[in-house]
Parts: sequence; structure tokens; C-alpha cells
Amino acid sequence: MELNQIYSPINEDLSKVEDALREVARVDFQWLAQLLSHSLGIGGKRIRPALTLLSGKFYNYHLEYLLHMAAAIELMHTATLVHDDAIDKSETRRGRPTIYKLWGTDPAVLLGDYLFAKSSVEVSDTLNVRAIKLLSQTLMIISQGELNQAINAFNINQKREDYFQRIFGKTASLFCLSTESGSVLSQAPEISIQHLRIYGHNLGLAFQIVDDILDFVGTEEELGKPAGSDLMQGTLTLPALMLNERYPQDNPVKQFFQNRNKPENIQTAIEQIRSSSIINDCYQVAKDFSDKACRQIQALPDIPSRQAMMDLADFVVKRRN
Repeated sequence: MELNQIYSPINEDLSKVEDALREVARVDFQWLAQLLSHSLGIGGKRIRPALTLLSGKFYNYHLEYLLHMAAAIELMHTATLVHDDAIDKSETRRGRPTIYKLWGTDPAVLLGDYLFAKSSVEVSDTLNVRAIKLLSQTLMIISQGELNQAINAFNINQKREDYFQRIFGKTASLFCLSTESGSVLSQAPEISIQHLRIYGHNLGLAFQIVDDILDFVGTEEELGKPAGSDLMQGTLTLPALMLNERYPQDNPVKQFFQNRNKPENIQTAIEQIRSSSIINDCYQVAKDFSDKACRQIQALPDIPSRQAMMDLADFVVKRRN
């Protein structure tokens, strides 16, 4: 199923989020406008703002507030990507040159800061203290996750729980923010808010695991960046972690982490992972998290948004980019 079909309950309103993001780029400072247009115009799946709107559908659908929240979350997400590219010195994202590649590190860092600030302005327009606090708390979690990833770069002695904790901070926390804030702004009962928060947590973990799988099996055209990019940065993702679990004494991931000047080990690792059962095993882990997400929303009202969120969980596991 295509995303456009999955988003059918909120497609019209999601287009209003896009309008709000385009409006962000309309500033008097022409150079800043160019940076904003480039970063916000890359597009993407818009899963996070879609989750905010879908989560808001179950009870009192206050569109004005939900639009501000959805835009704030997408601005925060874009800011993290801009900063990530500067930290990792990534030259492409989604097949296009990054802000870092086109303008350098300093403009990328400052643009990310601007987007974070703008997301705070947007969330304040929800007039909801809990939603405002959630956005700030999520930024703290994301920052901690990035620090965790940085300090553990090229650390081969990581366990699965370390990995799951890291990707919660990096990715799943923003999914939690999307679903929890959407339900808070719709005045959902607390038990429903918690169901939607846990749905977002598990969906975010599944999403990042599939991202990490695709880094090994996807083509550069599909990924918009070279395969093995995470490994090149010293990031131990689930496929590489599983390879290390199976061959703890000697494997190409361990060899690369110990001898970073030998990138041929990356290609060997990719080939070894692709030719083993590791990819299927990783997909099963992602599906388990996706299934956990779906079980959380079974108790919610049976409306089109609930089915859309079930379909989205299925899409997340089956996607190719």
C-alpha cells in the first residue's frame, strides 16, 4: 500500500502542514530563505506529522493546534538531519546534496539551531504546556542519543540493549512525541495517550531497524547515499551487531573498527551480511516491534485512523527507502 493511501484520513490536513513548512522558508534574509527552502524542500515521507494528525483523530480533533504541533515536529526532525549531516560530514541525503556539502559546517549548524528555535515557536502556538514540555524533553533525549552514538563510535563491545537504547534516542523518541502530543491535543483519556505513546515507541524502533537493514541491502539510488554509510561512521547497527555476535573472534566489522584505514572490510561485511540469514533475522526483529505497536492501538476507537496506523506499521517494515 502506498503512503498516499495510508494517509487518506488526513491527506488534506497533511497538505496544510506542507503549506506551513513552505511558509517557514519565506523570510526576508535571502540566504537564509535559500537554506530553509533546500532543507525543508527535500520532502520525505512526513511520517511524524502524519502520526500527529492520525493520533489526534481518535477524540477531539483540534486541527489548528494539531497543525502547529505537526509542523513543530517536522521542523525539529529536519533540524536533527541538518546537524547529523554536519557531524557525519555526509554529502548526500535522499539523493540531494546536504546543507553541509553545499554551504559548509557553520551554516549547517546555525540552520539547525534556527529550525530548533522555529519548532519551539510553533509548539508554543498549541497553548498546551504538556505538548510544549514534551517537545523540549524530546530534544534532550535526541541530543543524549546523538552523544551516545558519538561516544560509542567504533566501539565493537556493544549489546542489543545498547543499540535499542541508542535508536530510541535517535529516532523512536520523535515518533513517541508525534503520537503522544497528537493524543494530548485531542484531549484523549490518559490510558489512550499511553497506548499511543507506546505505539510510537515501537513503531520508531521498527523504522530505525529497517533503516539500518537498508544501509546494507539498499542501492545508492534507493538510499540517496552509499551503502554501508553507517558502518563507515563507526556506528554499530543491528545487522553488524548480529554479525559480531555470530563471529565474535573475527569478522570484517571488527576488523574495520580496529583498522579504520581499511574500507575494503566494509564491502566484505556487506557481502557477508547479505549472504547470511542476518537480514531476515533483523526484519523479524523489526516486525516484532511493529506488531507490538499495532497491539497497543487495538483498544482505541475503531475509526479509519486506527486502520491507517496499522497499515503504516506494515509499510514501515516493508519499505525499500
